Amino acid sequence: MRFQSTQVMEESKRRMSTLQLCCFLLIGCLISQIYASSEAVFYESFDESFEGSWIASEKEEYSAFSLDIIKHQYLPLFSYDIIFPFHSLSLLSYSLLSLGVWKHSKSEGHDDYGLLVSEKARKYAIVKELEKPVELKDGTIVLQFEVRLQNGLECGGAYLKYLRPQEAGWTAKGFDNESPYSIMFGPDKCGATNKVHFILKHKNPKSGEFVEHHLKFPPSVPSDKLTHVYTAILKPDNEVIILVDGEEKKKANFLSSEDFEPALIPSKTIPDPDDKKPEDWDERAKIPDPEATKPDDWDEDAPMEILDEEAEKPEGWLEDEPEEIDDPEAVKPEDWDDEEDGEWEAPKIDNPKCEAASGCGEWRRPLKRNPAYKGKWHAPLIDNPAYKGIWKPQEIPNPDYFELETPNFEPIAAIGIEIWTMQDGILFDNILIASDEKTAETIRETTWKPKFKVEEEKQKAEEPAGFDGLKGIQKTVFDLLYKVADLPFLGDHKIKVLELIEKAEKQPNITIGVIISIIVVILSVLFKLLFGGKKTAKVNNNVAAAAAKKEEGEQASSTPAEEEEKEEEKKDEDAAAPRRRTTRRDN
Repeated sequence: MRFQSTQVMEESKRRMSTLQLCCFLLIGCLISQIYASSEAVFYESFDESFEGSWIASEKEEYSAFSLDIIKHQYLPLFSYDIIFPFHSLSLLSYSLLSLGVWKHSKSEGHDDYGLLVSEKARKYAIVKELEKPVELKDGTIVLQFEVRLQNGLECGGAYLKYLRPQEAGWTAKGFDNESPYSIMFGPDKCGATNKVHFILKHKNPKSGEFVEHHLKFPPSVPSDKLTHVYTAILKPDNEVIILVDGEEKKKANFLSSEDFEPALIPSKTIPDPDDKKPEDWDERAKIPDPEATKPDDWDEDAPMEILDEEAEKPEGWLEDEPEEIDDPEAVKPEDWDDEEDGEWEAPKIDNPKCEAASGCGEWRRPLKRNPAYKGKWHAPLIDNPAYKGIWKPQEIPNPDYFELETPNFEPIAAIGIEIWTMQDGILFDNILIASDEKTAETIRETTWKPKFKVEEEKQKAEEPAGFDGLKGIQKTVFDLLYKVADLPFLGDHKIKVLELIEKAEKQPNITIGVIISIIVVILSVLFKLLFGGKKTAKVNNNVAAAAAKKEEGEQASSTPAEEEEKEEEKKDEDAAAPRRRTTRRDN
Protein backbone atom coordinates (compact mmCIF):
# COMPACT_ATOMS: atom_id res chain seq x y z
CA MET A 1 0.00 0.00 0.00
CA ARG A 2 2.86 2.32 0.84
CA PHE A 3 4.51 1.60 -2.50
CA GLN A 4 1.24 2.20 -4.30
CA SER A 5 0.77 5.51 -2.43
CA THR A 6 4.28 6.60 -3.46
CA GLN A 7 3.48 5.82 -7.09
CA VAL A 8 0.32 7.93 -6.87
CA MET A 9 2.26 10.85 -5.39
CA GLU A 10 4.93 10.64 -8.07
CA GLU A 11 2.26 10.46 -10.76
CA SER A 12 0.58 13.51 -9.23
CA LYS A 13 3.89 15.41 -9.23
CA ARG A 14 4.49 14.49 -12.86
CA ARG A 15 1.04 15.76 -13.80
CA MET A 16 1.61 19.00 -11.85
CA SER A 17 4.96 19.49 -13.55
CA THR A 18 3.34 18.89 -16.92
CA LEU A 19 0.57 21.38 -16.09
CA GLN A 20 3.10 24.01 -14.99
CA LEU A 21 5.11 23.44 -18.16
CA CYS A 22 1.98 23.93 -20.24
CA CYS A 23 1.22 27.17 -18.40
CA PHE A 24 4.74 28.44 -18.95
CA LEU A 25 4.53 27.47 -22.61
CA LEU A 26 1.18 29.27 -22.91
CA ILE A 27 2.55 32.42 -21.30
CA GLY A 28 5.67 32.10 -23.44
CA CYS A 29 3.55 31.84 -26.57
CA LEU A 30 1.62 34.97 -25.59
CA ILE A 31 4.80 36.90 -24.89
CA SER A 32 6.45 35.62 -28.04
CA GLN A 33 3.35 36.66 -29.99
CA ILE A 34 3.66 40.18 -28.61
CA TYR A 35 7.38 40.43 -29.24
CA ALA A 36 7.38 38.44 -32.51
CA SER A 37 9.24 39.96 -35.47
CA SER A 38 9.24 43.76 -35.33
CA GLU A 39 5.60 44.31 -34.34
CA ALA A 40 6.42 45.17 -30.71
CA VAL A 41 9.47 47.41 -30.87
CA PHE A 42 9.37 48.22 -27.16
CA TYR A 43 7.14 47.06 -24.30
CA GLU A 44 7.38 47.91 -20.60
CA SER A 45 4.85 46.22 -18.30
CA PHE A 46 6.61 47.16 -15.01
CA ASP A 47 6.02 43.61 -13.75
CA GLU A 48 9.59 43.81 -12.47
CA SER A 49 11.21 46.71 -10.63
CA PHE A 50 12.16 49.60 -12.90
CA GLU A 51 15.35 50.38 -10.99
CA GLY A 52 18.43 49.94 -13.13
CA SER A 53 16.59 50.13 -16.44
CA TRP A 54 14.80 53.46 -15.88
CA ILE A 55 17.07 56.31 -14.78
CA ALA A 56 15.75 59.16 -12.64
CA SER A 57 17.05 62.62 -13.45
CA GLU A 58 19.59 64.09 -11.08
CA LYS A 59 19.05 67.66 -12.21
CA GLU A 60 18.67 70.11 -9.33
CA GLU A 61 15.23 71.35 -10.36
CA TYR A 62 13.82 67.85 -9.88
CA SER A 63 15.23 67.59 -6.37
CA ALA A 64 14.53 71.16 -5.21
CA PHE A 65 10.92 71.96 -5.92
CA SER A 66 10.90 75.45 -4.48
CA LEU A 67 8.11 77.61 -3.11
CA ASP A 68 8.63 80.04 -5.99
CA ILE A 69 7.52 77.33 -8.44
CA ILE A 70 4.28 76.87 -6.51
CA LYS A 71 3.77 80.59 -6.08
CA HIS A 72 4.22 81.51 -9.73
CA GLN A 73 3.05 78.40 -11.57
CA TYR A 74 0.31 76.86 -9.48
CA LEU A 75 -1.33 79.55 -7.40
CA PRO A 76 -1.52 82.69 -9.56
CA LEU A 77 -5.15 83.31 -8.62
CA PHE A 78 -4.85 82.91 -4.86
CA SER A 79 -3.33 84.87 -2.01
CA TYR A 80 0.09 83.35 -1.45
CA ASP A 81 0.38 84.84 2.03
CA ILE A 82 -2.94 83.34 3.12
CA ILE A 83 -2.22 79.85 1.76
CA PHE A 84 1.37 79.77 2.99
CA PRO A 85 1.50 81.84 6.21
CA PHE A 86 4.90 82.89 7.46
CA HIS A 87 5.06 80.53 10.41
CA SER A 88 4.67 77.48 8.13
CA LEU A 89 7.17 78.50 5.43
CA SER A 90 10.21 76.81 6.93
CA LEU A 91 8.40 73.52 7.45
CA LEU A 92 6.90 73.62 3.97
CA SER A 93 10.24 74.53 2.42
CA TYR A 94 11.86 71.55 4.10
CA SER A 95 9.18 69.15 2.92
CA LEU A 96 9.33 70.40 -0.67
CA LEU A 97 13.10 70.52 -1.02
CA SER A 98 13.29 66.80 -1.67
CA LEU A 99 13.38 64.49 -4.63
CA GLY A 100 10.09 63.52 -6.30
CA VAL A 101 10.18 59.79 -5.61
CA TRP A 102 9.20 57.24 -8.25
CA LYS A 103 7.88 53.95 -6.87
CA HIS A 104 7.24 50.47 -8.23
CA SER A 105 3.69 50.06 -6.96
CA LYS A 106 0.52 48.07 -7.47
CA SER A 107 -2.46 49.72 -9.05
CA GLU A 108 -5.13 50.15 -6.37
CA GLY A 109 -7.35 47.05 -6.30
CA HIS A 110 -5.12 45.05 -8.68
CA ASP A 111 -2.03 42.83 -8.53
CA ASP A 112 -0.67 44.65 -11.55
CA TYR A 113 2.36 46.90 -10.99
CA GLY A 114 3.16 50.26 -12.54
CA LEU A 115 5.45 53.29 -12.22
CA LEU A 116 3.98 55.57 -9.54
CA VAL A 117 4.22 59.31 -8.92
CA SER A 118 4.20 58.92 -5.15
CA GLU A 119 4.21 62.46 -3.75
CA LYS A 120 2.33 65.70 -4.28
CA ALA A 121 3.84 69.02 -5.38
CA ARG A 122 6.92 67.64 -7.09
CA LYS A 123 8.70 67.77 -10.40
CA TYR A 124 9.43 64.33 -11.81
CA ALA A 125 11.80 63.19 -14.55
CA ILE A 126 12.78 59.64 -15.47
CA VAL A 127 13.96 58.09 -18.72
CA LYS A 128 14.33 54.66 -20.36
CA GLU A 129 16.76 54.28 -23.25
CA LEU A 130 15.79 51.92 -26.07
CA GLU A 131 18.14 49.24 -27.34
CA LYS A 132 18.15 50.92 -30.74
CA PRO A 133 16.41 54.01 -32.13
CA VAL A 134 12.97 53.60 -33.67
CA GLU A 135 12.56 55.11 -37.13
CA LEU A 136 9.23 56.84 -37.74
CA LYS A 137 9.60 57.50 -41.46
CA ASP A 138 8.68 54.07 -42.79
CA GLY A 139 5.47 52.17 -42.13
CA THR A 140 3.02 52.41 -39.24
CA ILE A 141 4.18 53.21 -35.71
CA VAL A 142 1.89 52.91 -32.69
CA LEU A 143 2.61 54.71 -29.39
CA GLN A 144 0.52 53.50 -26.47
CA PHE A 145 0.50 53.60 -22.67
CA GLU A 146 -1.82 53.41 -19.69
CA VAL A 147 -2.34 56.05 -17.00
CA ARG A 148 -4.43 55.85 -13.86
CA LEU A 149 -5.08 59.06 -11.92
CA GLN A 150 -5.82 57.29 -8.65
CA ASN A 151 -6.37 60.56 -6.77
CA GLY A 152 -7.69 62.52 -9.71
CA LEU A 153 -5.88 65.26 -11.60
CA GLU A 154 -6.60 68.90 -10.88
CA CYS A 155 -3.30 70.36 -12.02
CA GLY A 156 -0.52 68.45 -13.71
CA GLY A 157 0.63 66.40 -16.67
CA ALA A 158 0.68 62.65 -17.29
CA TYR A 159 2.26 62.53 -20.75
CA LEU A 160 5.31 60.82 -22.26
CA LYS A 161 8.15 62.34 -24.23
CA TYR A 162 9.67 60.26 -27.02
CA LEU A 163 13.25 61.49 -27.10
CA ARG A 164 15.64 61.92 -29.98
CA PRO A 165 19.08 60.21 -29.93
CA GLN A 166 21.50 61.54 -27.33
CA GLU A 167 23.62 63.08 -30.08
CA ALA A 168 20.94 65.81 -30.03
CA GLY A 169 22.32 66.92 -26.68
CA TRP A 170 20.97 65.19 -23.57
CA THR A 171 21.93 62.58 -20.98
CA ALA A 172 19.80 60.25 -18.90
CA LYS A 173 20.90 61.71 -15.56
CA GLY A 174 20.58 65.21 -16.97
CA PHE A 175 17.12 64.64 -18.43
CA ASP A 176 14.91 67.73 -18.09
CA ASN A 177 12.26 69.75 -19.90
CA GLU A 178 14.85 71.01 -22.41
CA SER A 179 15.87 67.52 -23.54
CA PRO A 180 15.09 67.28 -27.27
CA TYR A 181 12.17 65.04 -28.16
CA SER A 182 10.43 63.96 -31.34
CA ILE A 183 6.89 63.54 -29.97
CA MET A 184 5.11 64.46 -26.76
CA PHE A 185 1.88 62.58 -26.17
CA GLY A 186 -0.59 62.17 -23.31
CA PRO A 187 -3.00 63.86 -20.91
CA ASP A 188 -2.47 67.29 -19.37
CA LYS A 189 -4.94 69.16 -17.19
CA CYS A 190 -4.62 72.39 -15.22
CA GLY A 191 -6.98 75.34 -15.11
CA ALA A 192 -8.28 75.96 -18.61
CA THR A 193 -5.94 73.31 -20.05
CA ASN A 194 -7.68 69.96 -20.50
CA LYS A 195 -6.38 67.94 -23.42
CA VAL A 196 -4.57 64.87 -24.61
CA HIS A 197 -1.45 66.48 -26.05
CA PHE A 198 0.08 65.43 -29.32
CA ILE A 199 3.07 67.60 -30.18
CA LEU A 200 5.49 66.94 -33.02
CA LYS A 201 8.89 68.61 -32.81
CA HIS A 202 9.75 68.98 -36.47
CA LYS A 203 12.94 70.15 -38.15
CA ASN A 204 12.36 72.97 -40.62
CA PRO A 205 14.24 71.87 -43.78
CA LYS A 206 15.07 75.49 -44.67
CA SER A 207 16.14 76.99 -41.36
CA GLY A 208 17.27 73.78 -39.65
CA GLU A 209 15.38 74.83 -36.50
CA PHE A 210 13.13 72.46 -34.55
CA VAL A 211 9.60 73.80 -34.14
CA GLU A 212 6.81 72.47 -31.90
CA HIS A 213 3.67 71.70 -33.89
CA HIS A 214 0.59 71.17 -31.70
CA LEU A 215 -2.41 69.09 -32.69
CA LYS A 216 -5.43 71.39 -32.99
CA PHE A 217 -8.56 70.54 -31.00
CA PRO A 218 -7.14 67.48 -29.19
CA PRO A 219 -9.42 65.17 -27.15
CA SER A 220 -10.25 65.94 -23.51
CA VAL A 221 -8.86 64.02 -20.55
CA PRO A 222 -11.35 61.57 -18.94
CA SER A 223 -12.38 63.09 -15.61
CA ASP A 224 -12.35 60.06 -13.29
CA LYS A 225 -9.94 57.87 -11.34
CA LEU A 226 -10.07 54.83 -13.63
CA THR A 227 -7.25 53.39 -15.74
CA HIS A 228 -7.25 54.76 -19.28
CA VAL A 229 -5.16 53.79 -22.26
CA TYR A 230 -3.92 56.38 -24.76
CA THR A 231 -2.92 55.41 -28.30
CA ALA A 232 -1.37 57.43 -31.13
CA ILE A 233 -1.17 55.72 -34.53
CA LEU A 234 1.26 57.27 -37.02
CA LYS A 235 0.49 56.03 -40.53
CA PRO A 236 2.65 56.21 -43.67
CA ASP A 237 0.03 58.35 -45.47
CA ASN A 238 0.85 61.25 -43.06
CA GLU A 239 -2.21 60.51 -40.93
CA VAL A 240 -2.24 60.39 -37.13
CA ILE A 241 -5.11 58.84 -35.17
CA ILE A 242 -5.63 59.38 -31.45
CA LEU A 243 -7.49 56.73 -29.48
CA VAL A 244 -8.65 56.90 -25.87
CA ASP A 245 -9.58 53.51 -24.43
CA GLY A 246 -9.45 52.08 -27.95
CA GLU A 247 -12.04 54.55 -29.26
CA GLU A 248 -11.04 56.96 -32.01
CA LYS A 249 -11.17 60.52 -30.71
CA LYS A 250 -9.20 62.43 -33.33
CA LYS A 251 -7.91 61.94 -36.85
CA ALA A 252 -5.54 64.45 -38.41
CA ASN A 253 -3.04 64.92 -41.20
CA PHE A 254 0.48 66.08 -40.37
CA LEU A 255 0.69 68.24 -43.48
CA SER A 256 -2.67 69.95 -43.05
CA SER A 257 -2.75 73.52 -41.73
CA GLU A 258 -6.25 72.73 -40.41
CA ASP A 259 -4.87 70.07 -38.05
CA PHE A 260 -1.59 71.43 -36.67
CA GLU A 261 -0.57 74.80 -35.24
CA PRO A 262 1.69 76.13 -36.59
CA ALA A 263 1.39 74.27 -39.88
CA LEU A 264 4.33 72.06 -40.84
CA ILE A 265 4.28 73.51 -44.37
CA PRO A 266 4.27 77.33 -44.45
CA SER A 267 1.77 79.11 -46.69
CA LYS A 268 2.95 79.86 -50.25
CA THR A 269 2.25 83.55 -49.87
CA ILE A 270 2.36 86.05 -47.02
CA PRO A 271 1.08 89.63 -46.58
CA ASP A 272 3.64 92.12 -47.89
CA PRO A 273 5.12 93.72 -44.74
CA ASP A 274 6.06 96.83 -46.75
CA ASP A 275 2.58 97.39 -48.16
CA LYS A 276 0.80 100.28 -46.44
CA LYS A 277 -2.87 101.33 -46.55
CA PRO A 278 -3.41 104.48 -48.65
CA GLU A 279 -4.51 107.51 -46.66
CA ASP A 280 -7.65 107.95 -48.77
CA TRP A 281 -8.77 104.34 -48.34
CA ASP A 282 -12.34 104.34 -46.96
CA GLU A 283 -13.41 101.14 -45.12
CA ARG A 284 -16.85 102.43 -44.05
CA ALA A 285 -19.57 100.42 -45.79
CA LYS A 286 -22.29 102.75 -44.46
CA ILE A 287 -22.21 106.47 -43.65
CA PRO A 288 -24.77 108.90 -42.18
CA ASP A 289 -26.85 110.48 -44.94
CA PRO A 290 -25.37 114.01 -45.29
CA GLU A 291 -28.61 115.35 -46.78
CA ALA A 292 -30.85 114.13 -43.95
CA THR A 293 -32.19 116.68 -41.45
CA LYS A 294 -33.89 116.26 -38.11
CA PRO A 295 -37.70 116.59 -38.32
CA ASP A 296 -39.16 119.68 -36.68
CA ASP A 297 -41.32 117.64 -34.32
CA TRP A 298 -38.41 115.54 -33.06
CA ASP A 299 -38.00 116.29 -29.35
CA GLU A 300 -34.69 114.91 -28.16
CA ASP A 301 -35.35 116.08 -24.59
CA ALA A 302 -38.58 114.14 -24.14
CA PRO A 303 -38.14 111.60 -21.29
CA MET A 304 -38.48 107.90 -22.03
CA GLU A 305 -41.06 107.43 -19.23
CA ILE A 306 -43.73 109.73 -17.76
CA LEU A 307 -46.20 109.49 -14.90
CA ASP A 308 -49.36 107.58 -15.75
CA GLU A 309 -51.99 110.26 -15.10
CA GLU A 310 -54.80 107.78 -15.68
CA ALA A 311 -53.69 105.46 -12.93
CA GLU A 312 -55.74 105.36 -9.76
CA LYS A 313 -54.90 104.14 -6.32
CA PRO A 314 -56.16 100.53 -5.96
CA GLU A 315 -59.01 99.90 -3.59
CA GLY A 316 -57.95 98.67 -0.18
CA TRP A 317 -54.54 100.35 -0.34
CA LEU A 318 -53.39 100.96 3.25
CA GLU A 319 -51.52 104.20 2.84
CA ASP A 320 -51.08 104.71 6.60
CA GLU A 321 -49.59 101.25 7.12
CA PRO A 322 -45.83 100.72 6.69
CA GLU A 323 -44.63 97.78 4.60
CA GLU A 324 -42.48 96.51 7.50
CA ILE A 325 -42.93 96.64 11.24
CA ASP A 326 -40.84 95.72 14.26
CA ASP A 327 -41.00 92.02 15.08
CA PRO A 328 -43.31 91.89 18.12
CA GLU A 329 -41.77 88.59 19.24
CA ALA A 330 -38.21 89.87 19.18
CA VAL A 331 -36.56 90.26 22.59
CA LYS A 332 -33.54 92.32 23.42
CA PRO A 333 -30.60 89.94 24.12
CA GLU A 334 -29.53 89.73 27.76
CA ASP A 335 -25.90 90.48 26.92
CA TRP A 336 -26.77 93.58 24.86
CA ASP A 337 -24.85 96.62 26.13
CA ASP A 338 -26.36 99.91 24.91
CA GLU A 339 -23.13 101.78 25.56
CA GLU A 340 -21.02 99.37 23.51
CA ASP A 341 -23.57 97.99 21.06
CA GLY A 342 -25.75 101.08 20.63
CA GLU A 343 -29.47 101.39 21.12
CA TRP A 344 -31.16 98.06 20.46
CA GLU A 345 -33.76 97.93 17.70
CA ALA A 346 -36.06 95.04 17.01
CA PRO A 347 -35.60 93.38 13.61
CA LYS A 348 -38.14 94.17 10.90
CA ILE A 349 -40.74 91.76 9.49
CA ASP A 350 -43.36 92.12 6.72
CA ASN A 351 -46.45 93.93 7.95
CA PRO A 352 -49.15 91.19 8.24
CA LYS A 353 -51.87 93.77 7.46
CA CYS A 354 -50.39 94.22 3.99
CA GLU A 355 -50.85 90.59 3.01
CA ALA A 356 -54.60 90.93 2.47
CA ALA A 357 -54.41 94.48 1.13
CA SER A 358 -53.59 95.68 -2.38
CA GLY A 359 -50.60 97.54 -1.03
CA CYS A 360 -49.10 99.53 1.83
CA GLY A 361 -47.31 102.78 2.31
CA GLU A 362 -47.50 105.99 0.37
CA TRP A 363 -49.05 105.41 -3.06
CA ARG A 364 -47.46 107.06 -6.06
CA ARG A 365 -48.48 107.06 -9.67
CA PRO A 366 -46.53 104.47 -11.70
CA LEU A 367 -44.48 105.41 -14.74
CA LYS A 368 -45.42 104.52 -18.29
CA ARG A 369 -43.54 104.79 -21.58
CA ASN A 370 -43.73 108.29 -23.07
CA PRO A 371 -45.44 108.09 -26.49
CA ALA A 372 -43.58 111.27 -27.48
CA TYR A 373 -40.18 109.79 -26.68
CA LYS A 374 -37.89 109.44 -29.69
CA GLY A 375 -34.43 109.74 -28.15
CA LYS A 376 -31.46 111.40 -29.76
CA TRP A 377 -31.84 111.92 -33.51
CA HIS A 378 -29.31 110.37 -35.87
CA ALA A 379 -29.10 110.68 -39.61
CA PRO A 380 -30.04 107.40 -41.33
CA LEU A 381 -27.23 105.36 -42.82
CA ILE A 382 -26.73 105.04 -46.57
CA ASP A 383 -24.28 103.12 -48.74
CA ASN A 384 -20.89 104.82 -48.77
CA PRO A 385 -20.09 105.77 -52.40
CA ALA A 386 -16.38 105.94 -51.51
CA TYR A 387 -16.34 102.49 -49.88
CA LYS A 388 -13.40 100.35 -51.04
CA GLY A 389 -13.73 97.38 -48.72
CA ILE A 390 -11.58 96.25 -45.82
CA TRP A 391 -7.97 96.93 -46.71
CA LYS A 392 -5.36 94.24 -46.45
CA PRO A 393 -1.80 94.16 -47.75
CA GLN A 394 -0.98 92.45 -51.01
CA GLU A 395 0.24 88.86 -50.94
CA ILE A 396 3.82 88.13 -51.94
CA PRO A 397 5.67 84.81 -52.28
CA ASN A 398 6.73 83.44 -48.88
CA PRO A 399 10.54 83.27 -48.81
CA ASP A 400 10.31 80.56 -46.11
CA TYR A 401 7.98 78.31 -48.10
CA PHE A 402 8.99 74.72 -48.78
CA GLU A 403 7.26 71.62 -50.03
CA LEU A 404 7.08 68.43 -48.03
CA GLU A 405 5.82 64.99 -48.97
CA THR A 406 6.17 63.53 -45.50
CA PRO A 407 7.28 64.96 -42.13
CA ASN A 408 10.98 64.91 -41.24
CA PHE A 409 10.46 62.61 -38.27
CA GLU A 410 13.41 62.28 -35.94
CA PRO A 411 14.01 58.75 -34.56
CA ILE A 412 12.94 57.80 -31.03
CA ALA A 413 15.88 56.70 -28.89
CA ALA A 414 14.31 56.84 -25.41
CA ILE A 415 11.05 57.27 -23.54
CA GLY A 416 10.92 59.92 -20.85
CA ILE A 417 8.40 61.11 -18.30
CA GLU A 418 9.04 64.74 -17.37
CA ILE A 419 6.12 66.33 -15.55
CA TRP A 420 5.17 68.68 -12.75
CA THR A 421 2.08 67.88 -10.76
CA MET A 422 0.21 68.86 -7.61
CA GLN A 423 -1.28 65.33 -7.42
CA ASP A 424 0.14 62.04 -6.30
CA GLY A 425 -1.13 58.60 -7.24
CA ILE A 426 -0.42 58.92 -10.99
CA LEU A 427 0.40 55.40 -12.22
CA PHE A 428 2.01 54.70 -15.62
CA ASP A 429 1.85 51.20 -17.06
CA ASN A 430 2.16 49.06 -20.20
CA ILE A 431 4.17 51.46 -22.33
CA LEU A 432 4.29 50.18 -25.91
CA ILE A 433 5.90 51.10 -29.20
CA ALA A 434 4.70 48.82 -32.00
CA SER A 435 4.70 48.72 -35.78
CA ASP A 436 1.30 47.03 -35.94
CA GLU A 437 -2.11 48.24 -34.78
CA LYS A 438 -3.19 44.68 -33.95
CA THR A 439 -0.40 44.36 -31.39
CA ALA A 440 -1.59 47.51 -29.62
CA GLU A 441 -5.16 46.23 -29.67
CA THR A 442 -4.05 42.89 -28.17
CA ILE A 443 -2.26 44.69 -25.35
CA ARG A 444 -5.36 46.80 -24.66
CA GLU A 445 -7.61 43.75 -24.55
CA THR A 446 -5.33 41.68 -22.31
CA THR A 447 -3.87 44.31 -19.95
CA TRP A 448 -6.09 47.39 -19.85
CA LYS A 449 -9.63 46.15 -20.42
CA PRO A 450 -9.83 43.62 -17.53
CA LYS A 451 -8.61 46.27 -15.07
CA PHE A 452 -10.95 48.90 -16.43
CA LYS A 453 -13.96 46.58 -16.11
CA VAL A 454 -13.14 45.83 -12.46
CA GLU A 455 -12.67 49.52 -11.65
CA GLU A 456 -15.86 50.46 -13.48
CA GLU A 457 -17.90 47.87 -11.55
CA LYS A 458 -16.38 49.04 -8.27
CA GLN A 459 -17.26 52.63 -9.10
CA LYS A 460 -20.85 51.66 -9.82
CA ALA A 461 -21.07 49.71 -6.55
CA GLU A 462 -19.85 52.73 -4.59
CA GLU A 463 -22.50 55.02 -6.04
CA PRO A 464 -25.40 55.90 -3.73
CA ALA A 465 -28.31 53.42 -3.75
CA GLY A 466 -31.12 54.35 -6.12
CA PHE A 467 -28.84 56.62 -8.11
CA ASP A 468 -27.63 54.14 -10.74
CA GLY A 469 -30.25 54.98 -13.34
CA LEU A 470 -29.75 58.73 -13.06
CA LYS A 471 -25.99 58.28 -13.09
CA GLY A 472 -26.23 56.23 -16.25
CA ILE A 473 -28.30 58.90 -17.97
CA GLN A 474 -25.97 61.65 -16.80
CA LYS A 475 -22.93 59.70 -17.95
CA THR A 476 -24.45 59.41 -21.42
CA VAL A 477 -25.22 63.13 -21.43
CA PHE A 478 -21.70 64.09 -20.34
CA ASP A 479 -20.11 61.70 -22.83
CA LEU A 480 -22.13 63.44 -25.53
CA LEU A 481 -21.19 66.90 -24.21
CA TYR A 482 -17.49 66.02 -24.31
CA LYS A 483 -17.90 64.87 -27.91
CA VAL A 484 -19.59 68.19 -28.70
CA ALA A 485 -16.65 70.01 -27.09
CA ASP A 486 -14.32 68.25 -29.54
CA LEU A 487 -16.10 69.72 -32.58
CA PRO A 488 -13.35 71.45 -34.59
CA PHE A 489 -15.30 74.60 -35.46
CA LEU A 490 -15.59 75.61 -31.79
CA GLY A 491 -11.98 76.74 -31.90
CA ASP A 492 -11.01 78.91 -28.92
CA HIS A 493 -14.49 78.44 -27.43
CA LYS A 494 -13.62 74.81 -26.61
CA ILE A 495 -11.95 75.80 -23.34
CA LYS A 496 -15.06 77.63 -22.12
CA VAL A 497 -17.28 74.70 -23.11
CA LEU A 498 -15.04 72.26 -21.22
CA GLU A 499 -15.11 74.49 -18.13
CA LEU A 500 -18.92 74.47 -18.25
CA ILE A 501 -19.03 70.68 -18.59
CA GLU A 502 -16.63 70.15 -15.69
CA LYS A 503 -18.66 72.48 -13.50
CA ALA A 504 -21.85 70.59 -14.36
CA GLU A 505 -20.19 67.28 -13.51
CA LYS A 506 -19.53 68.56 -10.01
CA GLN A 507 -23.03 70.08 -9.74
CA PRO A 508 -25.44 67.79 -11.67
CA ASN A 509 -28.40 70.05 -10.81
CA ILE A 510 -27.14 72.66 -13.30
CA THR A 511 -26.75 70.22 -16.21
CA ILE A 512 -29.77 71.61 -18.10
CA GLY A 513 -28.47 75.18 -17.76
CA VAL A 514 -25.06 74.08 -19.03
CA ILE A 515 -26.62 72.38 -22.07
CA ILE A 516 -28.50 75.60 -22.88
CA SER A 517 -25.31 77.65 -22.48
CA ILE A 518 -23.39 75.30 -24.80
CA ILE A 519 -26.18 75.53 -27.40
CA VAL A 520 -25.92 79.34 -27.22
CA VAL A 521 -22.15 79.16 -27.75
CA ILE A 522 -22.52 76.78 -30.70
CA LEU A 523 -25.19 78.97 -32.31
CA SER A 524 -23.00 82.04 -31.84
CA VAL A 525 -20.03 80.34 -33.49
CA LEU A 526 -22.21 79.06 -36.34
CA PHE A 527 -23.63 82.54 -36.94
CA LYS A 528 -20.13 83.92 -37.03
CA LEU A 529 -18.97 81.24 -39.49
CA LEU A 530 -22.01 81.70 -41.71
CA PHE A 531 -22.19 85.48 -41.79
CA GLY A 532 -18.74 86.55 -40.58
CA GLY A 533 -17.61 90.01 -39.58
CA LYS A 534 -17.16 91.77 -36.29
CA LYS A 535 -20.70 93.05 -36.42
CA THR A 536 -22.28 89.58 -36.33
CA ALA A 537 -19.84 88.38 -33.70
CA LYS A 538 -20.77 91.30 -31.49
CA VAL A 539 -24.47 90.65 -31.93
CA ASN A 540 -24.10 86.98 -31.09
CA ASN A 541 -21.97 87.71 -28.05
CA ASN A 542 -24.67 90.04 -26.76
CA VAL A 543 -27.35 87.42 -27.46
CA ALA A 544 -25.37 84.85 -25.49
CA ALA A 545 -24.91 87.32 -22.64
CA ALA A 546 -28.62 88.08 -22.61
CA ALA A 547 -29.49 84.38 -22.49
CA ALA A 548 -27.04 83.77 -19.66
CA LYS A 549 -28.37 86.67 -17.57
CA LYS A 550 -32.03 85.94 -18.43
CA GLU A 551 -32.73 89.64 -18.89
CA GLU A 552 -35.42 90.75 -21.27
CA GLY A 553 -35.19 93.72 -23.59
CA GLU A 554 -31.39 93.75 -23.78
CA GLN A 555 -30.58 94.07 -27.48
CA ALA A 556 -27.21 94.14 -29.20
CA SER A 557 -26.29 97.34 -31.02
CA SER A 558 -24.54 97.29 -34.36
CA THR A 559 -23.88 100.96 -35.18
CA PRO A 560 -22.37 103.92 -33.32
CA ALA A 561 -25.65 105.78 -33.73
CA GLU A 562 -27.64 103.01 -32.03
CA GLU A 563 -25.02 102.76 -29.27
CA GLU A 564 -25.37 106.47 -28.59
CA GLU A 565 -29.17 106.19 -28.60
CA LYS A 566 -28.99 103.34 -26.11
CA GLU A 567 -26.80 105.44 -23.81
CA GLU A 568 -29.31 108.31 -24.00
CA GLU A 569 -32.16 105.93 -23.16
CA LYS A 570 -30.25 104.65 -20.16
CA LYS A 571 -29.63 108.20 -18.92
CA ASP A 572 -33.31 109.07 -19.27
CA GLU A 573 -34.31 105.91 -17.48
CA ASP A 574 -31.88 106.61 -14.65
CA ALA A 575 -33.20 110.15 -14.36
CA ALA A 576 -36.78 108.93 -14.13
CA ALA A 577 -36.03 106.09 -11.73
CA PRO A 578 -35.96 108.12 -8.48
CA ARG A 579 -39.59 109.14 -9.01
CA ARG A 580 -40.63 105.54 -9.04
CA ARG A 581 -41.23 103.81 -5.75
CA THR A 582 -40.52 100.11 -5.44
CA THR A 583 -42.75 98.35 -2.94
CA ARG A 584 -42.95 94.89 -1.58
CA ARG A 585 -45.88 94.26 -3.94
CA ASP A 586 -43.66 94.91 -6.99
CA ASN A 587 -41.46 91.92 -6.24
